[in-house]
Amino acid sequence: MTRAILTSFLLVCGLLLASATPGCKDEGVGDPCTPEQEYDPSFIGFDEKEVNVESKSFQCRTRICLVNHFRGRASCPYGQSLDGTKPAAAKNACLVPGTTDAITGLTNPQDPASFRDPRKKALVPAQCNDRTANDAVYCSCRCADINGDQPSDQTFCQCPDGFACRPLVTSIGQGNEGLTGSYCIKNGTEYNKDTACNLGECDAAAKKCGDQ
Repeated sequence: MTRAILTSFLLVCGLLLASATPGCKDEGVGDPCTPEQEYDPSFIGFDEKEVNVESKSFQCRTRICLVNHFRGRASCPYGQSLDGTKPAAAKNACLVPGTTDAITGLTNPQDPASFRDPRKKALVPAQCNDRTANDAVYCSCRCADINGDQPSDQTFCQCPDGFACRPLVTSIGQGNEGLTGSYCIKNGTEYNKDTACNLGECDAAAKKCGDQ
C-alpha cells in the first residue's frame, strides 16, 4: 500500500537537474526531517507497509520529506504504552517535537478520556531496528516518473553518492500525479515486506536507536 501526504508538489534540485548532471549533493538529500504529522498530538505513528511523501516541507532544501516504509514516530524512537507511559529506560514518553505536549492518541474531543480507537489508545510503536528514522525518514527528491523515465516536461533530480533512485509511489490522488514515481533512498534500505522489522524494535536500555 502506498499513500502520500499531499500538499503541493514543488520542483526540486533546480531546472538544470532534468539533464544529466552530477546530482543533488548540495541540495540536502539525506538531511534529517520530522514529518509534519508528528506535530499533531493525536498522531501515533506511521506504518512500515506504507510510503509517505510530504511535499512543501520547509525543513528540507529539496522540499520533500520522505517516510520510506517506517514504523512509529521519527521523534520518539522507543515509543510509549497504551496509556502514554514511557519505556522504563527511556528519558521521555513521546512528545510533540520541540514542546512538552504529550502524544495522546485520537480521542473524542467532547471526552478526552474516551479514545476513538480503544485498541491503540495512546500507543506509539517503537521504531524497527532495521528501519530506524535515520535509514527511512529524511529529505529526498523525485528522480524518475512512474515509468522510470525523466521526461523533459518535468523536473527531476539526480541522486547523490550513497543513494539510489527507486520506485516508491505507484498511485496517488487525482491532480497530484506529479508525486508518483521514484525517489532517492539510502543505499541498502530497500523495503522487503518479508524481512522488514523482523530484527525487533528499538530498545531504550540498549540506546541504539536514539537518545531518549
